[in-house]
Amino acid sequence: MSETDVNVSGVGEDIFANLTPIPLFELITGGWAARIFAAAVEMDLFGAMNRSGGLTCEQAEIELKIADRPADLLLAACASLGLLDKRGDVYTNSAISDEFLVEGKPYYFGGFVRYAERRQYPGWHNLPTALRTNRPTTWNPDEQDTVFDRGDQLVVSMFWEAMHSMSSFTGRVLTQALPDLAQRKALLDVGGGSGALAIEACRAFPDLRAAVFELPFVCEIAAQKITAAGFGDRISTEAGDFNVDDELPAGYDTISLSAVLHDWDEQTGRTLLEKCFRALPSGGKIVILEDLLNEARTGPARAALVGINMLVETEGGKNYSGGEYTAWLAATGFDDIATIPCQSVTTNSIIVASKP
Repeated sequence: MSETDVNVSGVGEDIFANLTPIPLFELITGGWAARIFAAAVEMDLFGAMNRSGGLTCEQAEIELKIADRPADLLLAACASLGLLDKRGDVYTNSAISDEFLVEGKPYYFGGFVRYAERRQYPGWHNLPTALRTNRPTTWNPDEQDTVFDRGDQLVVSMFWEAMHSMSSFTGRVLTQALPDLAQRKALLDVGGGSGALAIEACRAFPDLRAAVFELPFVCEIAAQKITAAGFGDRISTEAGDFNVDDELPAGYDTISLSAVLHDWDEQTGRTLLEKCFRALPSGGKIVILEDLLNEARTGPARAALVGINMLVETEGGKNYSGGEYTAWLAATGFDDIATIPCQSVTTNSIIVASKP
């Protein structure tokens, strides 16, 4: 072996001692984990575990109506992901699975898992198409007006229910981060979906009343959730379309936009902020809850990934930075703009501003 051969070999060994493709392989297995998770939800594994108090592999075969090999592999995989615990031969739900993945529980998250599996993942398979065409791949803009069109039965049947659990926790984070909401009288949650944020706000602040401003058919869904939560006397619905209506409802000293602005292009977002500004009285506050990108646009990863999801699911949506929202608010006329870091399922920051 020549001296040159030895030197090249040594350099190669040094490189591979510090740099491996393991992180790249973990990106691939992250996709596998998501599909395992979705399959377990679809098969009602966590409901079965809850009803039985735990299952051995042999019992899971019977309960799920699958053979021993897939049962063994599924249980092992779910345990490895923290979705199941195991004691002896018996698997049981982990705490997070028992709380959020058992259908019928108040904050059931499985609806979003099913929505992602049936709606989002097929669109993500065509991500190169979305990147090349700058068009969504989960629906056809030539056939419906927006991603939230009532004619889209998959959205109608699954999306709003899927978002309820996530929005509930965002509402909790909001009340913890902004305790001075207790001093406000009336909250209008624009694009408030099923009413989860308004419910959590009124649960935390007994003197607050609220309304959900949404498309008429979504108001029907919200009204059911509001009644079921016992807040029918304090939370109402206001039917409308913030992209079409010239004005938002007046009579509210606080307006919230939770995971709304990232669904739209910049001009649509700026126009919505102008409508919020006109609807608020002097001293009124606007509260924006979003997963913000950093100013360098290098992360956080979840915010960047949600941004790509906006490409797959919307015509103009993207995730923005705090600096961008601050500039929009200032240009609209808001002042006392502040950003409060937080952590929820769909939110890493709350931006608050006031109308002079």
